[in-house]
Amino acid sequence: MLAVERKNRILEILQEKKRVVVSELGELFGVSEETIRRDLDKLDKEGLAIKSYGGAVLNESINTDMPFLVRRKKNMEGKSAIARIVAEEIADGDHVFIDASTTALSIVNELRGKRRNLTLITNSIELLLETTDDGGWDVISTGGKLFGRYLALVGPRAVEVIHTMNADKVILSCKGLDMARGVTDANELFSQVKQNMLARAGAKILAADYTKFDTVAFSHICDITELDMVVTDQKPSLEWLDYFEERRIVCRYGIENDPGNGA
Repeated sequence: MLAVERKNRILEILQEKKRVVVSELGELFGVSEETIRRDLDKLDKEGLAIKSYGGAVLNESINTDMPFLVRRKKNMEGKSAIARIVAEEIADGDHVFIDASTTALSIVNELRGKRRNLTLITNSIELLLETTDDGGWDVISTGGKLFGRYLALVGPRAVEVIHTMNADKVILSCKGLDMARGVTDANELFSQVKQNMLARAGAKILAADYTKFDTVAFSHICDITELDMVVTDQKPSLEWLDYFEERRIVCRYGIENDPGNGA
């Protein structure tokens, strides 16, 4: 196993169990404890984990995000539920801005074979790779500076390209959704790209799983009232449903639950 593969697997274990032990990881991967300590040192320096005596714990700050290849395995059922709903909102021939997120990747996979003549404009490297065999679609890269851990393109060049185009719809993700603070992300560069996609699109669709509700991240993307639709996996609380209805924002969800639980 390559070092990067081992590191990503450690991150997956941290997401699941919240903590890891050096001796247990050494036995699991068949490497020395010193090798594991070096892996944990790197994760600590990257802000993904916090070293503790004999191991490490997950850094659960809202402004810390896992690498793309780790995040794409998280809450796969919820992402699939969101993808099925969003796909229904996309029509043949649509021009769509879509951001760099694991949920976006699920949406594109759901659209494959179901919609024709789409034009997708994206800052996602992973999405560009996933759509190389979709001959019936036009897929346009925003260009920009590579943000490697996220497999995303950001910065002035990306924003400049976005401003030369108009789209029927935008599908964006977020890190936080709060009634007072609006839609937020962990990184200002991501927020800038999403803000400019919103400005150049017709229908504005937010795809956010239940963990994003009542959460505030570092960088403001937009006010919730700027959205036309919010698509999530689990049914939001009655407070949220009333909030959306009062502001004429469509809310669609894929998994029924107790509406009084706060989602």
